[in-house]
Amino acid sequence: MPELPDVTVYVERLQARLGGELLSGVRVRGPSLLRTAEPPLDAAFGRRIVGFSRLGKRIVWELEDELFLVLHLMIAGRLRWGKPGAGIPGKIGLAAFDADVGTVLLTEASSHKRAHLHVVAGRDGLADHDPGGVEVLDCDLQAFVDAFRRENHTLKRSLTDPRLLSGIGNAYSDEILHRARLSPIKLSQKLDDQELQRLLSATREVLIEWTDRMREEVGDGFPEKVTAFREGMAVHGRFGKPCPDCGGKVQRIVYAKNETNYCPACQTGGKLLADRSLSRLLKKDWPKTLTELEEHKKARRQS
Repeated sequence: MPELPDVTVYVERLQARLGGELLSGVRVRGPSLLRTAEPPLDAAFGRRIVGFSRLGKRIVWELEDELFLVLHLMIAGRLRWGKPGAGIPGKIGLAAFDADVGTVLLTEASSHKRAHLHVVAGRDGLADHDPGGVEVLDCDLQAFVDAFRRENHTLKRSLTDPRLLSGIGNAYSDEILHRARLSPIKLSQKLDDQELQRLLSATREVLIEWTDRMREEVGDGFPEKVTAFREGMAVHGRFGKPCPDCGGKVQRIVYAKNETNYCPACQTGGKLLADRSLSRLLKKDWPKTLTELEEHKKARRQS
């Protein structure tokens, strides 16, 4: 799912190309994309684009007279830049946003079409689409602490809860926790003041660094390689590969269709965190350390 760095760069490049232009029309192919009926989508046609902004992981198109298009890309939604009147791609195309200077194409490479678009009138209506999480690049330490201590969840869940923090998802939460040297399953209300300060610093560092990397990669172009798995990430998507800091193997916790990646040596004092599927399989034989895990794998190969 595009997260704060990805959405920020989308917003900046959209602003550079479409800010001040007229939105001549929106062609919708995906039947589940448009989630509102009032105001109607065609109320946006012919209006000047005042600007773009980020609302959590959503991209907000601000049109004149305080009409807004609120677009959530969800997991697989992506934007492409095309020439004026460009056709909507076949199986993955959902919509086209047309202007005289070019067309923004919305695609979703998934059989489950989850991306959604809302047409919203007025700033009060726009506020209804704000999940409420604090902006970690703007808030002070106390606001961050208050958000984290509001509920008692694992750090992984708290970082990715849009009601607590804005714009962070599965990928960058892994990177943040690795940078902060914190276990993804530690409970948020168990963090001491020093750990909270370290977590806030790591959160800001990771998000700023990856936003800057994406800006440099895109330049004056348009984001074409928005992905949750990027070269240079420390742990996310790197299961079984060496941690760039200690050289130990990156491990994972698999749950549903997601996974958490972490380095035991850097984050959990060398302890392996129980993976739900493997824990059920191995039960009491679940290894507690990387050494035990390697010995278990070796024994299975020899059996």
